[in-house]
Amino acid sequence: MGGMGTWKKAPPELVKAFEDAIATVPGAQPRKMFGYPAAFVNGQMFTGVFQDRLFVRLPESGRAELERLGGKPFEPMPGRPMREYAEVPFGVLRSKTALADWIRRAFDYASALPAKGTAKTKTARRATGRKGRL
Repeated sequence: MGGMGTWKKAPPELVKAFEDAIATVPGAQPRKMFGYPAAFVNGQMFTGVFQDRLFVRLPESGRAELERLGGKPFEPMPGRPMREYAEVPFGVLRSKTALADWIRRAFDYASALPAKGTAKTKTARRATGRKGRL
């Protein structure tokens, strides 16, 4: 009965590279996504780790540039690419400065997007979420 629960654990060195790069981006909000480290700004996810891959959210031009370096569209499941997300190629992962640079670009891109679900709406939703319990 395998299925989706069989995701690989992220290699510790990838998680460390991710955390080091995130530390260089003031304003990044680290959070877990699918049990893996990710980072958000204004409620928008802009980068994260998935199994043994690291992905960033970029405009089309940035994704094209990353693809020229060996990156590819980020597909958490085969044939299901996530819009605007690209996988960071190994050559970039190996370089602390290059990785930090791409993560900053993803942060800048996501920062310009409309904010998603602030904490206020979440608590309001939770408070009114009691469906007719007497």
